[in-house]
Amino acid sequence: MLTHNQLELLSFIKSRLDASGVPPSYDEMKDAMNLASKSGIHRMILALCERGFIRRIPDMARAIEIIIDPYDRGPADGWGARERVSEYLQVLVRENQELRRKIKALQGAA
Repeated sequence: MLTHNQLELLSFIKSRLDASGVPPSYDEMKDAMNLASKSGIHRMILALCERGFIRRIPDMARAIEIIIDPYDRGPADGWGARERVSEYLQVLVRENQELRRKIKALQGAA
């Protein structure tokens, strides 16, 4: 779930990408969101990354890619949000099962 401000920022990024093909700078995002500093934008960008809506490419200026468009029926690359959540949950289940096996092995060795 996104906050109102996160959704507004994501919409702004998408509109700039659609219009020019280039994501906005942090200063442009700060001005569009009427914030006093870029630190608020940085926190919202991190939250959007953590939630899987965007991806940042490290060490590149303005390197933001939209992964899931909340206004679309599917994300930018054609995968549906349900498929992404399902895939993520499957990974978590596998990791959980692997951890349980390791714990049992350690308990048996003690």
